[in-house]
Amino acid sequence: MTGSGTADSRTTGSGTADSGTTAAERAALRQVRRWLWIFVVCLVLSGLTAFPLEAETRWLADLAAGPGAPVTDRFPALLEWTERVRDGIAETNARYPFLAYGTDWLAFAHLVIAAAFWGPIKDPVRNVWVIRWAVLACAGIIPLALICGPLRGIPPYWRLVDMSFGIVGVVPLLIVLRALRPLVERAGNHPAPAAG
Repeated sequence: MTGSGTADSRTTGSGTADSGTTAAERAALRQVRRWLWIFVVCLVLSGLTAFPLEAETRWLADLAAGPGAPVTDRFPALLEWTERVRDGIAETNARYPFLAYGTDWLAFAHLVIAAAFWGPIKDPVRNVWVIRWAVLACAGIIPLALICGPLRGIPPYWRLVDMSFGIVGVVPLLIVLRALRPLVERAGNHPAPAAG
């Protein structure tokens, strides 16, 4: 059977829409892929920054306490927290370096999640479930910060910084889902034929 509706709804193995895709749908797919690449790049950068924590917290504390830094005068509690984190990481690495292995795995997890987006970048309609899962993961950051933050002695303002990753991260994903909605509905109305 060669129903034109079925053929129109499929994408090729390269992830590009076939000849039945309209110009508006191709433009939507280009927009979707751009946003997904932004999300992936941010995930990779976030993961890579989890490796050199000692150097990064030292630079951050130096910047916060440096000449002309607004943190010193306006936000002394933030400066104190930044220096405490710097000292805690340095002392832990000096005495118990194996604990940093946990943040190595955190970095690896970010990179693995970024790699999982290869499917949605290649074929966003077929792999829309990955994008929906990522929205749930972003939402999960908020209860994690609210529950575990107080248990670990994280100041309220820093919990807000942590929660902002979920809020900022969900924005491109929601834009992507909105752009994909008509394409997903169209694919649902014209399922691909079963193999065999």
